[in-house]
Amino acid sequence: MSLRLTIDELGAQGDGVAHGPAGPVYIPFALPGEEITAHVEKTRGALISIEKPSPLRVAPSSPHFGVCGGCSVQHLAPAAYAEWKREKVVRALQSRGLEAQVEPLVLCPPASRRRVTFTGRAAGGRVLLGFNAAQSHRIVEIEECPIAVPQIVSALPDLRALAGLIGTGPKPFHLTVTATRTGLDIAVDGSGPLSEKRRQRALELVLASGFARLSVGGDVLVEREKPVVLFGNVPVAIPPGGFLQATEQAEEAMATLVRMHLEGVKHVADLFAGSGTFALRLARAARVHAVEGEAGALRALEEGAKRATDLKPVTVEKRDLFNRPLLVKELERFDGLVFDPPRAGAEAQCRQLARSPVRSVAAVSCNPGTLARDLSILVEGGYRITRVTPIDQFLWSPHVEVVALLERGKERG
Repeated sequence: MSLRLTIDELGAQGDGVAHGPAGPVYIPFALPGEEITAHVEKTRGALISIEKPSPLRVAPSSPHFGVCGGCSVQHLAPAAYAEWKREKVVRALQSRGLEAQVEPLVLCPPASRRRVTFTGRAAGGRVLLGFNAAQSHRIVEIEECPIAVPQIVSALPDLRALAGLIGTGPKPFHLTVTATRTGLDIAVDGSGPLSEKRRQRALELVLASGFARLSVGGDVLVEREKPVVLFGNVPVAIPPGGFLQATEQAEEAMATLVRMHLEGVKHVADLFAGSGTFALRLARAARVHAVEGEAGALRALEEGAKRATDLKPVTVEKRDLFNRPLLVKELERFDGLVFDPPRAGAEAQCRQLARSPVRSVAAVSCNPGTLARDLSILVEGGYRITRVTPIDQFLWSPHVEVVALLERGKERG
């Protein structure tokens, strides 16, 4: 049914929230203070018209806004947007009873996402390639994208042609595109079996387009050149589909905070180390032990360290830190530690760390909720939070990255 509503606040996912006697109603693309008409079913609604717009409403950058589900808050004024994201971190910490000053949001510019995952699906004799619509599995075809680096946007016609060769079944598949120093690295998942004829045509397209690598289902089909990124000034050939921070600007901001906090330590543990985002930067000044569960990422880190010059010793260990966290006894040899887990956080590891003598800790997270849980464990174990910095790695989305710095005992002079 159609209802006229007044939007009271912006929800955690970027929806406008109208509070009524029956409970909250969530309206995508509506802003606080607006009077709107929406089609409502139970707790969700679809915006029909804006009767009284908010002064915080601005013109969105993308022609796909409102249809594409990728940028839910592109219509919110920059200052309000930055405070909304910062407040998400504040509320997460408060929910765990943590007292810490949260700094202003570190902003990342448009056209900076170097890693983008598209959805593709064969339909009507052709292949759709784009992003899912909001709250839907429907694919919105993308012709331009204001968050992605120009290297990816300019390649969209070739990427669509490649998806047409690979995506032959009716089920949706994913095409993750990463812009590297040596070209685009393309990893396809869920596309099904590939005939020899289509495989050969895909190989030819990759070579003609100057892409660095194409892998399907984890298997490399063609590698014209190894996809290389820089961690600090250390070149690393990343594995197919391996984790990489979404923007170089956010990565550099996080790494700077971590490096400054661990300045002066002699031996650092880098947990959930990936391919070396922090380890290879920290190794300029300290010995580093990098622990990671993904063999490909760890191999890339180790090879990058071996080829680099002027690094302190870097050791690596393949280990599932969710099921086998480093124990207190193992942590005793480190005076500094950084951890950057997936969204689930590092609860088991933090329970061991809370009982350890490690002096300085940097916690990096893409989930303020699980970060707050992990920080509460460390604070209960005697650490104190010295700095919390939110970073806007995923522009115009509900996601926010956070770096929290902690110390045990007195401040270092």
